[in-house]
Formats: sequence, C-alpha cells, structure tokens
Amino acid sequence: MTFGTPEAPGGAGEPDATAGDGPAPGSEADAGTADPGTADPAARTGAASETGAASETGARSGPWKRPAPTLTTDTARPEGGGRAAPGDAPAPARQWPLLTVLGLAGFGLLVVGTDAFAQAFRVGTMLVGVALLAGAALRRMLPSVGMLAVRSRFTDMITYGVMGGLIVLLALMVQPEPWLRIPFLEDVLHLTVT
Repeated sequence: MTFGTPEAPGGAGEPDATAGDGPAPGSEADAGTADPGTADPAARTGAASETGAASETGARSGPWKRPAPTLTTDTARPEGGGRAAPGDAPAPARQWPLLTVLGLAGFGLLVVGTDAFAQAFRVGTMLVGVALLAGAALRRMLPSVGMLAVRSRFTDMITYGVMGGLIVLLALMVQPEPWLRIPFLEDVLHLTVT
C-alpha cells in the first residue's frame, strides 16, 4: 500500500532525485518497486534488506512522497480576542475589560474577607456575581475585549452570564434572613443539603 501523492512538476514538495519518471529499468531501486510477478524474488528481498531502515519507517524513494504530519503548532485567537485599545497604548489600557472584571471581583472578595459590616458576605458575593455579569455584557457589546475572550463570543456570554446570575441569586437567598425567597429553590436546596 502506498501513502502520499505524486509530486507535481514545480510543486512545493522536495524535488525528485532522478531526472526521469522513475528509476531506470533493471536498477536496484527498480527491483524493490517492480511488479511482484515480473521481478526476481531474490532481487526484491535483497533490495528490501538494503533499505530496511527506510521500509521500517514507511518512507519510500521515488516520485511518491509521504504526506506531512498534521500537527497543531499554534492556537487560533478566539473571536474578539484582539486588544481593546491601540497597540501603542500601555498594557493595562489594552486589557481594560479583563482588568475591570478582575478588579470588581477582587473588590467583592475583599469585602467578604474583611467582614467590615453585618451583610458583608452577601454584598461581597453579589459583587463577584455582578463582575461576571459585567464580563458577559462587555463580551456582547465590545468588538475586541483582549484576554477576556476565552472561547467564542456566544459561549463566553452564556458562561459568564449563567455563572454571574447564579452567584447573585444564591447571594440573595443565603441564610439567615434572605433578601429573596423562592420557595421552590429553597426546597431543592434543603433536599440536597439534608
């Protein structure tokens, strides 16, 4: 079985070592590639033993070339993943959407961590959820958001929006004294925890 395609004249592949269409009839290279019914079996085995390394790896001499391996050497930038400001702007300005989301989420975590007032946990957690919702809104409205773009625009919007909405919803329902009561969700929560 032969792999590859024949080299076209003037193609981008390696040039053929011979000037003609193939090896000359009766040569050693011809003995290894000749039709099994017409060549001497001893000559075929002799040629195969001389080129054992080449036959083990699947490489062949002549006009047939092995196809190039298909390896991914780079990752494509996600849609909208270009910088959010011109290239001559400082690095923070080029990544301002991501820094906005991270700054708001970090501020929410700081509020939770310091526990400065009675509802600090609830307010800080809501700030983290609002940061993700802001990320979904920025991903929708801006053509380029820099490193805030991770996947396609639709997938990022759904991921940021659903996670942010759930965090805000759970922060509103946290016990004791929830700010929002949804009986169905309270029953589901009690069934899963107990």
